[in-house]
Amino acid sequence: MSRAERLLDLLQLLRRQRTPVSGATLSNELGISLRTLYRDIASLQAQGARVEGEPGFGYVLRPGFTLPPLMFSEDELEALVLGSRWVAHRADDRLGLAARDALAKIAAVLPADLRDDLDSTTLLVGPGEPIVTGSLDLGAVRQAIRGERKLIITYRDLKDAESTRTIWPFALGFFDRVRVVVAWCELRQGFRHFRADRIATLTPSEEGYPRRRQVLLREWREAERVDPQ
Repeated sequence: MSRAERLLDLLQLLRRQRTPVSGATLSNELGISLRTLYRDIASLQAQGARVEGEPGFGYVLRPGFTLPPLMFSEDELEALVLGSRWVAHRADDRLGLAARDALAKIAAVLPADLRDDLDSTTLLVGPGEPIVTGSLDLGAVRQAIRGERKLIITYRDLKDAESTRTIWPFALGFFDRVRVVVAWCELRQGFRHFRADRIATLTPSEEGYPRRRQVLLREWREAERVDPQ
């Protein structure tokens, strides 16, 4: 492995971490000595990467450093194309358009040979089961999640009984046929899963919910025994 490839691999390892990771862990994953790791981190910092930390504490990559698009591998490009095509076909209209736009932006800055690989990839998304969507605007749900805002919904259960709920949405699940809003329900005082097609009305609230969505997501995963993706 060349030094350039090793630096790129180090960047990728750091990007996957949300919290500081020890130098020993990084060096073991890369198969290099701690001394070499410290030199590589210093090189990344000199090139503008915001790698923060120190020996004995751990290292984390702060936002603001972009990997040049020409460094995408063939597998990475195929993963991007396949994922974008799935979103374009199986997500809501707004996300589908965003996926197409994102792929076009990536293609615009790729060198010619990689752009050809992007255009000619043979990984295809096959037709799936019809999606039960209802009239809910999933864009409004995503906006509430990003802003950590409460939603007031009218929900129909399996017996078509309606109830009004104030929820704290923090995740949106895309299954084969249904979309599910994962939220804390003030009425039930617990985590609940609301099928999007059974939400009859939705009113965004300006009121923020009192806990961070990352905390809610972690607690939900622990309660439901769901592994992080």
